[in-house]
Amino acid sequence: MQEETTADGLDQEQPHKLWKLVASSSVIASMCCLPSVVLVMFGIASVSTGAALSDTLYWGEDGYSWFRPLMLAIAAITVCVGLVFYFRSRGICTIDQAKRERRKIINTSIMIIIISYLSYLLLNYVILTEIGILLGLPWESSRIWNK
Repeated sequence: MQEETTADGLDQEQPHKLWKLVASSSVIASMCCLPSVVLVMFGIASVSTGAALSDTLYWGEDGYSWFRPLMLAIAAITVCVGLVFYFRSRGICTIDQAKRERRKIINTSIMIIIISYLSYLLLNYVILTEIGILLGLPWESSRIWNK
């Protein structure tokens, strides 16, 4: 009876770990636009400064062409490392165990990669864009549904 409740508690805890993984990778990948929105939202920067910062980080102006690909790479590494930790916490620690649980590993990994990518698109191109427009940032032309 004790083993069943422990297993149920473990199964309920695991999806929370996966959501943290998805959220952290989406936030990291959105670091080209998130700082300008936060700075303008809290009044630390003016709208023109926030717009200039987001243009510099997103389009790679003024020698920052490395920033966006680096953030996307760090987000991808975060997903991969998070999946390794997730499967190790589930008891899949050796190559033999990974071969036995191959289908579960592949399905979970594909699901997390797709959800992470979709959450990045939602956060960066819908949520942050709309918040930025509400704050006065000149992002109306970057709305997905206006194109």
